[in-house]
Amino acid sequence: MSRAPMRAGDTELDIAGRVVDLVTRLAGPAAQAEVTVTRVESALTRFANSAIHQNVAASAVDVRLRVHLAGRTATGSGNAVTTDGLRALVERVLTAARFTPPDPAWPGLTPATPVAPVPDWDPAIAHAGPEQRAALVRAFVDAAAGLTTAGYCRTGYRVTAFANSAGHSAQGQAAEAAMDGIARAGGADGTARQHVDRLADLDGTGLGREAAAKARAAVHPVELPPGRYPVVFEPAAVADLLENLAWYGFNGRRYAERQSFAAPGVAQFDRAVTLVDDPLAASGLSFDLEGTPTRALTLVDAGTTRAVTHDRRSAAELGVASTGHAWAGSPTFGPIPRNLRLAPAGTAGAADPTGVFLAGGQGLGGPAVDGAIGDPDTAALVSRMGRGLLVSDLWYTRVLDPLSLVVTGLTRNGLWLVEDGRITRAVRDLRFTESYPRALAPGAVLELGRRAVRLPDRVDGVWWEAPPLRLASWNFTGGASG
Repeated sequence: MSRAPMRAGDTELDIAGRVVDLVTRLAGPAAQAEVTVTRVESALTRFANSAIHQNVAASAVDVRLRVHLAGRTATGSGNAVTTDGLRALVERVLTAARFTPPDPAWPGLTPATPVAPVPDWDPAIAHAGPEQRAALVRAFVDAAAGLTTAGYCRTGYRVTAFANSAGHSAQGQAAEAAMDGIARAGGADGTARQHVDRLADLDGTGLGREAAAKARAAVHPVELPPGRYPVVFEPAAVADLLENLAWYGFNGRRYAERQSFAAPGVAQFDRAVTLVDDPLAASGLSFDLEGTPTRALTLVDAGTTRAVTHDRRSAAELGVASTGHAWAGSPTFGPIPRNLRLAPAGTAGAADPTGVFLAGGQGLGGPAVDGAIGDPDTAALVSRMGRGLLVSDLWYTRVLDPLSLVVTGLTRNGLWLVEDGRITRAVRDLRFTESYPRALAPGAVLELGRRAVRLPDRVDGVWWEAPPLRLASWNFTGGASG
């Protein structure tokens, strides 16, 4: 039976169900349809020159429809949720399906499947206004104590509903907040960033203090020759490793196409490395874009690769089950882990190479560089390094060889020389060229920190979580200019 015309008060799940019914009415029961309806409430406060210069907010509903009809598949989306708007979307996608090439690899729809209850989410984020974000910005600016600052504070809330013509439906909501800021001292920059699922946990003061301390510690850098150096990576730098491993290594499509280094069952990483993708760890949705339930998925367990991520299409190609990683970019980029965590030392499944944790930054350099280390976790790793580099952040990273995941990029926002466990000088930024799997290979990971930090991605709903990391070697190939 078809549903009634659109009416005020319809929920996202009502809208999804109506679209599925409309496909059946217009194309017949042989048409397979899946619909995702997402309502997003997002807001952003930007600041520059230590003052807020922009407040923006957006409220939108997106309806995404995928139809498989007569052996052909088509996808479309729209944001008009009126009766006429939904009908236009369905007619447009059905027309496209009649003209697209055959799709013999169509994996079928997700059957009716139990979905876990929605994780707790923070209403304070959903109701946050410009005043709350401005207070966090003010705290950041004040904590920088006179340095020029810039950055953003964002809050977001989304409600998502799914329905398909196989009788499966699900709904949920999620909220997140993030802050990313920079402080500048004498041409040197320091940054700090944080991703949270509770607004009260967003620490503008702590972030501003950290960014400012790093900036002051990074002035008057010296030149170092290229070469291989032992390194301590702060969490922000580790996040770049996780992001590239996610896109190019644990991507089920690349794995199916033999374009990934991943080899399940093989000890490809040091025993200190345990990687888990866990969308439910931060109030995420409990299902993906195809309605498949999501769960924590261990990709690497104590150094041994265990899995890659799949949507229904890549899973069907290999004869396995979807891991719940379908997203809007899956048809183009493949299914990827988007909430990837490197387990800290001392946690379940993670090795603790030293068994030692120092309470503070013993043995560091003088006042000019002490601020390079914002937490005792990183300080402990630095204190146990002979001669090497402390790396705050990586950027402009580009993949040179996807199969071995050789990446080139630059350091930024702070690089320091360590000698005998002491930070002695700030260093000018360096270019690197390194295979990320090789850098994390057996014997290459000397130590992990004990506290993981969750860092925001450019895309809402995506984050990376990691402790600081001490590596035996990192290949620096030149200065920032070449």
